[in-house]
Amino acid sequence: MTDASAIIEVEKLSKAYGLLPALKRLDFSIDRGEFVLLFGANGSGKSTLLRLLSGLAKPTSGVIRIGGWELPREAMAVRAQIGLVAHRPLLYDNLTASENLDFFGKLYGIEANERAERSRELLRQAGLSRRADSLVRTFSRGMKQRLSIARARLHQPDILLLDEPYSGLDQAACKRLDSMLAGAHEAGRTIILSTHQVARAPQIAERALLLSGGKIAFDGPSDRYSLSESFQEASTAPTA
Repeated sequence: MTDASAIIEVEKLSKAYGLLPALKRLDFSIDRGEFVLLFGANGSGKSTLLRLLSGLAKPTSGVIRIGGWELPREAMAVRAQIGLVAHRPLLYDNLTASENLDFFGKLYGIEANERAERSRELLRQAGLSRRADSLVRTFSRGMKQRLSIARARLHQPDILLLDEPYSGLDQAACKRLDSMLAGAHEAGRTIILSTHQVARAPQIAERALLLSGGKIAFDGPSDRYSLSESFQEASTAPTA
C-alpha cells in the first residue's frame, strides 16, 4: 500500500553480493521535501542503499518506489527525478565548469537557452561564477563538490542523493556546502545525505536513519544528542 505523502518508499529491501548480505529487509518511507541524514560506519550499507535508490544497482529482493515509479522496472523514469553526488565527482577535468554543466545539460535534453540560464544560476549559488571558465582540473576538492551538486541539480530533480559529500573538505568548504544544501532544501528538494561523521551533520536536517550491519538501527529526529548515543550503540553492537 502506498503512502500519498511519501516520495520514496522501501519495503523489505535486501541486497547481497554473493553470500555476503549488505542490506537486510529495510522498511522506511521519506516524505517529499524531507532532509534525511543516512548515518553508519564504513561498510554499514550506506553507499549500497544510495546506489539502489538511484537505480544504479538492483535489489536482491524487496520493493523500491520513487515518486510512484518502481525500481528496477521503471529505472529510466526514476533517474529523471534524481540527482546523484557520488564519491567521485563525475566531472570532466579537461572541461571548464561551464562546459561541464553544458555537456550534462545536453544529456538531460535541456534546451540551449535554458541550459545557459540554469548553469549561470547554479554556478552563482555554488560560489563559482568567477571560475566558470576555469578547467575543473584546477579546482580544489571543495570546488569540485560544489560543482558536482550544481551538475546534480541541473535537470531540476525532485530528489538529491549525496554520498559522503563532506569527505576531504576543510571547515570553510563544509560551510559553503551547508549553504548550498540549505538552498536546495528551501527550494523543496528531498535530500538524503550519507555520512559517517555525526559531528558533521547539517543543522537543517530533520531526520536521521542509522544503518548498522545492513539494518536500520535508528530512525528518528536528527538532534545531535540522540544521534551520538545511537551511533555509539550501533557501532559497538554485534552484527547479526
